[in-house]
This record gives sequence, C-alpha cells and structure tokens, in this order.
Amino acid sequence: MGGDHGPTVTVAAAARALARHASLELVLVGDEATVRAAMSANGIANHARVTLEHTTQVVEMHEKPSQALRGKRDSSMRKAIDLVKDGSARACVSAGNTGALMAIARFVLKTLPGIDRPAICATMPGLGRTTHVLDLGANVDSTSEELFRFAVMGAVLAEAVDNREKPSVALLNIGEEEIKGNDRVKQTALLLEQSALNYVGFVEGNDIFAGKVDVIVCDGFVGNVALKASEGVARMLSEMAREELTRGLFSKLGALLARPALRALRDRADPRSYNGASLVGLRGIVIKSHGSADALSFEHAIEVALLEIEKAVPERISHLLEDILAGSETT
Repeated sequence: MGGDHGPTVTVAAAARALARHASLELVLVGDEATVRAAMSANGIANHARVTLEHTTQVVEMHEKPSQALRGKRDSSMRKAIDLVKDGSARACVSAGNTGALMAIARFVLKTLPGIDRPAICATMPGLGRTTHVLDLGANVDSTSEELFRFAVMGAVLAEAVDNREKPSVALLNIGEEEIKGNDRVKQTALLLEQSALNYVGFVEGNDIFAGKVDVIVCDGFVGNVALKASEGVARMLSEMAREELTRGLFSKLGALLARPALRALRDRADPRSYNGASLVGLRGIVIKSHGSADALSFEHAIEVALLEIEKAVPERISHLLEDILAGSETT
C-alpha cells in the first residue's frame, strides 16, 4: 500500500514478476478491496500463485517511524514483515516509508549476531561494472566498528549477488590520501586493513560511478546525500538533453540519427534497472523500493528479493562476520 502510487504499481509489478517466474508465489498485503481491484485490472484476480492478506492500516510516507511501530500493528508494512518472521514468506518488498520499514523490520526480525545496526545497500551503475554502496540513510551517525560491519555485509552482498570473488572494498572519503578524513574514517580504515576483506583504501565521491571497486562504505548521512545528489544530476542531464535535442530542426534531425545510441544509453543508465535496496544485517530479507517506482522498477525490486533468497544472503553475512570476528579475536 506504500509508495507514491500504491497498488496501481505494486500489483502491476506483481503480475509482471509472476509471468516471468513460474515458481514464484506472492502474498499481496493491504486493503482487500483496493488490492482486489488492482488484481482484476492486471489480470491476476484468480491467479493460483497469489494470496491476499487483508490489513486495515497504512503507514503514510510522512509518518515518524516510532508512530508506525507503535500505532500501526495492522498496517500492510507490519503484516508483510510479520509474514517473513513466521516463515510464511521468504522476503518482504516495500515501496513505503523508509524509516518506518527499517524500524519495524529491526523490531520484528531482529539483527544478525554481531550486527548492531542494519544498513541500506543499493547497487549503483558504473563504467564497466556496478558498485554496492552502503549505508544510504539508515544510520546517520555510525561508529568505526559499525562501518566495518557495513563493509562485511557489502562484501557478502557483492560476492553473492554479482558472483565476485574477494570483492574489493573501499571507504568513501574526502580524498584518497591516508591523511584525509575524520578520525572515524581513519579508524575504520585500520580495522579494514587488519581484516580478511579485500580492502583497497579510500575513494572520493566522483568514484562512486567509476566502476573502480565492488563495495563503497560510508555512514548513512553521507550516503543519502550522495544518492540524492546523483539522482538530481541524472534528472538534470536528462532534461537538458531533451531540451537540446528538440530545440530546432537540425537538433531534431541529429536526435533521429542518434536514436539507437540514445536508446542504448537510456537503457544502460535507466535507474529503474537498479531499483531495490537491501536492508542488510537483519534476520530476514527486506527490500526497499524507491517510493516513486513504476511497475518495471518495482518488478526489479522483486527480482532483487528473489536473488537474495536464492543466494541465502543473511546466512552468508552471518557466517562471514562470525569468521572475521573469530579471526580478529585469535590475533
């Protein structure tokens, strides 16, 4: 029921995902009348692999996480996470209020052993390869130990999802030199240097989309600012390109000739293809879709959930962290 568009998008995405995956079973959680109408509109009213869980409440996008946690126990968001907790579902995908989703998921599912705070990790497009960046807003003030654990979780995600052996891990900083950065970043660098992770040092903001490394670690304040700034730049460039390519006759002719290349560029950089951020560090899989997602975009978030189920991401994070912490204790 969450996001900017609610069931008109989420149910349409569900129909697309069901058509693509023959073994996929979905539980649609929300107001029964509203969801059933959307199911009928998308041709899955009587689909054998879809069940509906009725709820009476909705977590609004502007609500404080504490309010949603205490006062919305029959919300679609809470019920969906409860289904993961009791084993009725393998993962939860939501386009709703990010803070509320994190708070409820942390309260209901709990964190993995050794993890104090979950993080939001998303895949960013790059030159040659994608990069996993975390944290993107769950924790605005993280300790060096927490940043170290973010690095572990990001490394597991990159290895499992992208099949990258010994994924490279970097810290986001204001410079690549060792003398740059605050004490927290420098202390995190020491922890990473002493670990079994493939730590490669500091990177700057302009390296996020360069495809240099597999994982970039930062606290949620920095990560969210970087994410929103990049989204703003992408929208600006897209609008500028549209204005210039339609400015006059010759521009329109050039755009016509360049259409194949422009279409390929659009598909390669389409943010919908990267939708679906992982709430890593939980005892269960929760995927956060962008609130403004369309059906194609939300379908991709479902695909991310399927992949993390297949790769058993929470279990792999738990095992790697256990091994790393055990190794650090013996040394």
